[in-house]
Amino acid sequence: MHLTLRPPASAVLPAGDPGARSYGPLPAVPRIEDGTPLPTVPAAAPHAAVSITCSREGLARARSFTRDTLGDWSLTHCGDDATLVMTELAANAVTHAASRCPGAPDVRLGFRLEPAHLLLTVSDPDDHPPVVSPGAGSGLEEHGRGLRIVDALSEAWGWTPTAPIGKTVWARLSTRPPI
Repeated sequence: MHLTLRPPASAVLPAGDPGARSYGPLPAVPRIEDGTPLPTVPAAAPHAAVSITCSREGLARARSFTRDTLGDWSLTHCGDDATLVMTELAANAVTHAASRCPGAPDVRLGFRLEPAHLLLTVSDPDDHPPVVSPGAGSGLEEHGRGLRIVDALSEAWGWTPTAPIGKTVWARLSTRPPI
């Protein structure tokens, strides 16, 4: 079974590329290659959520909440990757959404334990899709590498609009212990 969770090229808009194609949001329900919806996770699946302020303190809370949640779920082997992915997604939301939506509600982080996977979500009030910065792959840039890090550490990631405004950026990580 092969999962199609985002278009093969990217689920985001490349920045600064005049020939860039726009990829729309992902479908609400991930589907198998033949179009069959994946089985849904029961509503009783372990989940956790927290709102953070758009500040350095909020990002510190994102890191500690991630570590604490994974510790409670006996997933400390996923802790480093999940903490880095959540911090990058939260930093993007705090940096970009806060500047575009002053006075908007805080950023909301979510975790959902699925069979063999951990789903991380970050919701913010900004309607703009995430953007992969050009040249961020050089390793010499001080900013702009966040989504490339998310892509490298997650099995899949993407975004979806939320009603009435905003978006949710998500990443799916394996919960299998390392071999």
